[in-house]
Amino acid sequence: MSEMSPDSARIDVDDARLEVTFAALTPETVRVRYRLRNSGDVPLAVFDRGDRHAVLMKRQAAGAVGAPTFEEAVGGDVVLRHVARPLAGGPTGPTLPPTPRALKLAPGASVEGGFSFAMPASSPPRRVRWCLGVAPFDDAAFFSPETVDAGEIWQAGEDAVRAQRSLCTPWFDLAAGAFAAG
Repeated sequence: MSEMSPDSARIDVDDARLEVTFAALTPETVRVRYRLRNSGDVPLAVFDRGDRHAVLMKRQAAGAVGAPTFEEAVGGDVVLRHVARPLAGGPTGPTLPPTPRALKLAPGASVEGGFSFAMPASSPPRRVRWCLGVAPFDDAAFFSPETVDAGEIWQAGEDAVRAQRSLCTPWFDLAAGAFAAG
């Protein structure tokens, strides 16, 4: 994923580099592949591992990339997000709101992931973008670690959710199969 092409984008921030490739599989389905590198000095929490409820209900394997949330905007735009949602009072177990899960990514380490998503839009989407939530990993804000093939997966408390920021791709034009310039 190091070479950039019209279907690839790179987002650089102080402590991370996100490289993303999109593919339009159908007019309503997109495949997203990505690599996140921790270029900072402290571990990062990567909020792409879904939530505890999905794992307990067996809708998602422990350690796997979770399903993104979906937002349809006016004009045929769709935003997909792997971002932890607020807990509204703390960890909840298998009730709503679900407890977010995050991968702990060491300084200098990279993680690769991917997913396909059929967008249940009211009409075929025109453009799509994806956002990934990341936060500095603070031991006090995470609990209940689990070791899986992907690494350490932790449950996130409210402080971790508030500390996250979103790394978002530019808009991807589904018909053209390319990201917007700039």
